[in-house]
Amino acid sequence: MIKKRKLSLLVLSLLAGLLAACGTGGKATNDAKSGVEPKTSGALQKIKDRGKLIVGVFSDKPPFGFTDEKGKLVGFDNDLARRFAKDLLGDESKAEFVVVEPASRIPFLQSDKVDLIVANMTVTEERKQAVDFTNPNLKAATQVIVRDDSGIKSLADLKGKKVIVTKGTTADIFLTKNRPDVELIKFEKNTESLQALKDGRSPAYAQDSLILLSWVRKNPGFTVLPEKLEKEAPIAPAVKKGNGELREWVNQELEALGKEKFLLQLYDKYVRAELGPDVDPNEIIVEGGKWQ
Repeated sequence: MIKKRKLSLLVLSLLAGLLAACGTGGKATNDAKSGVEPKTSGALQKIKDRGKLIVGVFSDKPPFGFTDEKGKLVGFDNDLARRFAKDLLGDESKAEFVVVEPASRIPFLQSDKVDLIVANMTVTEERKQAVDFTNPNLKAATQVIVRDDSGIKSLADLKGKKVIVTKGTTADIFLTKNRPDVELIKFEKNTESLQALKDGRSPAYAQDSLILLSWVRKNPGFTVLPEKLEKEAPIAPAVKKGNGELREWVNQELEALGKEKFLLQLYDKYVRAELGPDVDPNEIIVEGGKWQ
């Protein structure tokens, strides 16, 4: 009799647990079983509660991210980040900038030092394993700039030569993996790499074409090789792996900004004079985040 009573109590207890699961906790339980992540992770609310959007940007990569004569961080990427802050928090001054180098962009996201990276980062399969990219805002290819007196006319001529790269860039990653026949000289900052090129420490420097095309217009005696190390690829903001809420917000924001041609406005403000009037902005910017 006692055993039957205990069994009845056990059955009632199990029924109560099942009924509770059908209440407020039931959806979370079912989502967990099905592998569906909750739609709201709280990332946006955390930013709103903090009152600032923390963004990793460049300070030495004009025209995309640089420090002007007044010491203010400006540029195509930095102004885009300010617009993000304005539309998310109501005030562009609520964008707090953290200066990053190419190699520190991913670690800063992973360690929560920043919410978002808007620093001219090319989307690659390797990087997609470490961070989540939003839809793109720019596109570029990796190319090489050489001294005119170097005798280097093609990528094949780089064999046995010293080539400058900035650590953590796509050029660094590609050449390290695919060109063991060149000697890489690595620097932390883009400005250090370009100064080393001017100083003659190497006859060549590999970097995103957008940076090289801008720099060579101001520095006679150098040429960008027409060959590309890699095919054209998207450049996009990045969030911490798994932060789907912020990623989706940025995607929606880029789509909305595309309707007012905001990226074209930034191009006209920062990039057009750098690349010259003959460059079609549609070859550089990706309005609305729509990669074609």
